[in-house]
Amino acid sequence: MRVAYGFDLDGTVTEEEILPRIASVLGLDREMEVLTDLTLNGAIAFEDSFRLRCHILMSVPLSQVRSIVEDVALSKPIAEFIRSHHQQSFIISGNLDYWIRPLLDDLGCGSFTSTGVVEGDRLVGIEHVLVKSEAVAQLRKHFEKVVVIGESVNDIPMFEAADVGVAYGGVHDPVENLVQVADYLTYNPKALCRLLGTL
Repeated sequence: MRVAYGFDLDGTVTEEEILPRIASVLGLDREMEVLTDLTLNGAIAFEDSFRLRCHILMSVPLSQVRSIVEDVALSKPIAEFIRSHHQQSFIISGNLDYWIRPLLDDLGCGSFTSTGVVEGDRLVGIEHVLVKSEAVAQLRKHFEKVVVIGESVNDIPMFEAADVGVAYGGVHDPVENLVQVADYLTYNPKALCRLLGTL
C-alpha cells in the first residue's frame, strides 16, 4: 500500500508560526498576534484571517520576507523524516507559495499551498487560498492511503478527508476541535515519526 504523508507546516514542521515571525521582524507583532490567535482559536475563518494578514504584509518586498523565512527553525526529527520519505511527503499549508519557498526547497518534498500574484518583488494579490481537503483529494489520485499531521482549526478539513489524522502538539497544544476528529495525538517529534513509520 502506498502511503502519502501530509504535513501542516506552521507549528508542525516549523518550531514557530511563520507569519508572526515575519511580523515580529517587521515590527507588526501586535496586529499579527491578534489575527493569529483569533484564527488558531477558530474565532475568525482561516481564509478571512489569511487575506487580512497578507494585506498587512503586502508592502514588504518578497525578498525580505524570504530572508526572514529562511531563518525559521524546523523540527529536526520531522524534517529528517520528510527528507527520507520525500516522494511520499507533502507540505499542506495555507501559507503563500512565494513566502515559504525557502522551506519547501530545504525539505525537498511536494507541496500544496495558497498562491499569490506577484509583480517584481512585491505581492500584489491572492490568487487562491488553499482549503486543505483539496490537497487530500489530489493525493488520493496517486496514493492508496493518506495520513495527515497538524494542530490547528484550518487542519480539520484535511483530517476529515484523510484516512488517518495525527494531532501534533510539539509547538503548542492542538485545538480541541481537531483533537476530537484525530485518530492519534502526540506531543513529541520523535514519537510522531515512529508512529508515522507504523501507519
